[in-house]
Amino acid sequence: MVAEPTGVDEGADSSVEAATESWPTSSMAWYTVVVLALSAMFANLDQSIVSLLVEPIKRDLRLSDTRMGMLLGPAFALFFALFGIPVARYVDRHARKAVLGIGLTVWSLATACCGIAQGFWSLCLCRIGVGAGESVNQPATFSLIADSFPKERLPRAIAAMQLGVTAGGAIPFLLGAFLVSLFAHVRPIAIPGLGVIRSWQLVFIAVGLPGLAVVLLLTLTVREPARRGLQVVGQLKVSLRSVLGYLIAHWKVFAPMFLALAFSSLGGFAQQQWLVAFFQRTYGWDVPRIGNTIGLVQLVAVPVGLAIGVWLAESFDRRRRTDAPLLVVIIAGLIRMPASIAMPLMPTASLAVLCQTLSLCSIGIGGASQNAALQIVTPNQMRGQVTALYLFTYNVIGFGLGPLFAGLITDHVFHQESDLRYSLLTMAAILSPLALAMVWLGVRPYVREVRRMSGMAAG
Repeated sequence: MVAEPTGVDEGADSSVEAATESWPTSSMAWYTVVVLALSAMFANLDQSIVSLLVEPIKRDLRLSDTRMGMLLGPAFALFFALFGIPVARYVDRHARKAVLGIGLTVWSLATACCGIAQGFWSLCLCRIGVGAGESVNQPATFSLIADSFPKERLPRAIAAMQLGVTAGGAIPFLLGAFLVSLFAHVRPIAIPGLGVIRSWQLVFIAVGLPGLAVVLLLTLTVREPARRGLQVVGQLKVSLRSVLGYLIAHWKVFAPMFLALAFSSLGGFAQQQWLVAFFQRTYGWDVPRIGNTIGLVQLVAVPVGLAIGVWLAESFDRRRRTDAPLLVVIIAGLIRMPASIAMPLMPTASLAVLCQTLSLCSIGIGGASQNAALQIVTPNQMRGQVTALYLFTYNVIGFGLGPLFAGLITDHVFHQESDLRYSLLTMAAILSPLALAMVWLGVRPYVREVRRMSGMAAG
């Protein structure tokens, strides 16, 4: 038997909500989601735009696939994760919209600064700035949403917010394709004190600066909701040590979630960040064609997946299925696994796009429920830090290592840039089944924990 963690009072007083205020009005709650969706959109846009510019960056900075993999992954993700945990403590202690506003300012300016980088290391430094700024985004966002909606409406609210993530993922392709075409004939510009600015650098500037407008919208119009849920004894401040103790004490609940996320994101980010290069090298498509096709597919496939995922989650919930969120994640995994494995093997680009469509749809189906499940079994004052630790796994292992591993496998196993497809295949074939198995193993512990927490709240 694992001892209950220190720091969470399970007596009658701790089981009530600390917040005595009523829930935010429906209009304010949904307005908050809209603004947070905009923030998420710019986060994903600034994070992902570099994947559209792989080939020109490689050419102008004379980089290998391994170094390009470092820019796509570790330069952003490692510092995203390192800053995420300490920043999340501010999310749990202070006004979350203010913390998010500071982060949004940092990552927007850092993205724009990628447009003046003159070499590998200066571009690395800018990507570090993007990662550090974005480290606050999801802990603050999920904490704000979890305190704006009752539990039964949480998957729908998170799904709506993730429409912003969807748009942010599609816009790098659509907007990037437009900007690449727009700036294609712009000759390098020599600026005294800065160096040479090339066409791909103008893309970074064009996508980075508009995020500052969202900062004003967030800080001036969104209201901070009251904190709710199981409370930590006596105070809002919870140490990282207490959070880690809680996770260890409940490892049967949280370990499958963290491992499933690690395996799925490792393969998923490899395919996502190398997708444009894959279509260029395998099928000979140019950037505008790739951008317009994949961008439109993502704008359709992920919202359809989100709608299906919400419908499934709410249907299971109406049937009083305590395991509803994880059942939805399992269904999503059963769709994603064959699609991600088959995509690199497709003989034509059209069939590869079809596989990518199914994969993106599955991400939409499972994404909201996966995040909702974590919030449901996490005490309120730990949500920011637990989410940051969850994202540490997601970013260090998935975003940080996925693109890098794909580059390393291409350079050192297959040795040919054109064999990138086999690097992606290798990772998908190993990691997708492992991710699905972890979710399956976590269902029973999750159900027991939800029932335990519900009993505490009822007491």
